[in-house]
Amino acid sequence: MRAKITYAVTAAVLVVYFVLVGSRGVLLIENGTLITVTFGVAVLILPVIGIWFLWKNTQFVRKANRLAAELDAEGGLPVDELKRTPGGRIDRDSADEVFARRKAETEDAPDDWRSWFRLAVAYHDARDTPRARKAMQRAIALREGRRPAEA
Repeated sequence: MRAKITYAVTAAVLVVYFVLVGSRGVLLIENGTLITVTFGVAVLILPVIGIWFLWKNTQFVRKANRLAAELDAEGGLPVDELKRTPGGRIDRDSADEVFARRKAETEDAPDDWRSWFRLAVAYHDARDTPRARKAMQRAIALREGRRPAEA
């Protein structure tokens, strides 16, 4: 729940920032000179890109959460079996061991979104965020019945 609140607050702050930056861009355009209009348009591009990125990221998180809820209802969520250091961090060898099992599971069932979801969690635990995101995107695409892009 804390992560959802943090995400919502961060998103709200970004939206306020985008509005402020966008209003400055409009003011520059209203000034009417060639230089200010050019800068105004350039400034307006930043909030557009930011809002697009925020929207895509929010959609990704919502879809991943839906998959997690569905998997939880089936009793298929991965169990946290990772060893921890005294400081609470995940032990790297433990994460590698679980990752190897999840990868083998995914290789055995490459069209099963559940195995890709669990692989994404294993990548996340191994601190490989880019691959975790790609694996989760593949799980989402498979669940939605779309042909996922090849990795």
